[in-house]
Amino acid sequence: MKSIAERIAAELNVRVPQVDTTIALLDGKATIPFIARYRKEATGGLDDTARRTLEDRLTYLRGLEERRAAILKSIEEQGKLTSELASAIRDADTKARLEDLYLPYKPKRRTKAQIAREAGLEPLALTLLHDPMRVPPQEASAYVSDDRGVADVTAALEGARAILMETFAEDAELVGGLRQMIWDRGEWRSTVVSGKEEEGVKFSDYFNATEPLKHIPSHRALALFRGRTEGILRLTVALSDADGAIGADDPLRRIAARVGIENRDGLPTPGSPRPCAGPGNSS
Repeated sequence: MKSIAERIAAELNVRVPQVDTTIALLDGKATIPFIARYRKEATGGLDDTARRTLEDRLTYLRGLEERRAAILKSIEEQGKLTSELASAIRDADTKARLEDLYLPYKPKRRTKAQIAREAGLEPLALTLLHDPMRVPPQEASAYVSDDRGVADVTAALEGARAILMETFAEDAELVGGLRQMIWDRGEWRSTVVSGKEEEGVKFSDYFNATEPLKHIPSHRALALFRGRTEGILRLTVALSDADGAIGADDPLRRIAARVGIENRDGLPTPGSPRPCAGPGNSS
């Protein structure tokens, strides 16, 4: 695995000694303006842009390594650190990827899924996921129990659904792919809340606006969030293809493909587990 200096040198296309020297100066509390004025030659002539990028990347990568060590320690203390998981964590090159891998092991408040598991509903969730020939209400009826807090069939199915949703949400590969899809094809869409036109006139540029997610500058994103916080704007993120067509069902397709669900009567939708065939089954 490359050192931080080696990674930065490769990213900036400069020599490792230049990076090492600049890191030493930064660690010695030298500022970028000071280095530019008095230590430029020591860094091998790095320009100001390269020095600032180096400083930003140094901070990020050191934070990444600290977080990596903390995550490895946490999972190891839980007795759940496998060699495969440790390798994936060590290979993670972004904080987002690290957090995706850590999510299933991260201590959290009791979720609906955890409560459902405690009520014994995980077998129901797995049965319905893997065997599309089962009738959900019939299967769920066997799990109704006042003692376990499952009042009726609807509650049993809601619990099973919560378990599956959390399972999908903790799949690092799935979440990473969905995040990239949204980044590549997502569009911010803002509209004005009805009746707020006059009150929110300062946000009038965003009353009916659309912009690719990856192109929106930070100051505009902040303005949109502020408009939503003040109750002036409604914000949504939609997916579009290269030809401009909306692909709202694409995330559902990707989730279905990842977990081995095959469509029968159309796309699976939240709350409608029946129209799907399981792994190995066809339409």
